[in-house]
Amino acid sequence: MFFGIIIRMYYAPKEHNSPHIHVYYSNDTAVINIQDGELMDGKLPLRQLRLVNAWIEIHKEELMADWNLCQNGEKPYSIEPLK
Repeated sequence: MFFGIIIRMYYAPKEHNSPHIHVYYSNDTAVINIQDGELMDGKLPLRQLRLVNAWIEIHKEELMADWNLCQNGEKPYSIEPLK
């Protein structure tokens, strides 16, 4: 969580979608692709979307490692929030 934005990655072995995160901000929810930062579903205010994309860019390797853990039903590691 950072700047009121909550990021989640769910344990979903063999998830069929592209690697992604779930983002929650106020009443908005979104699904964002880890690899390219594209909005896959939902909506976020532009400022929060930019913050999330900056965070993804900084932590892309960690996010992909966590995605692989989740695909195997393992608990992902926490990732440092944007400061």
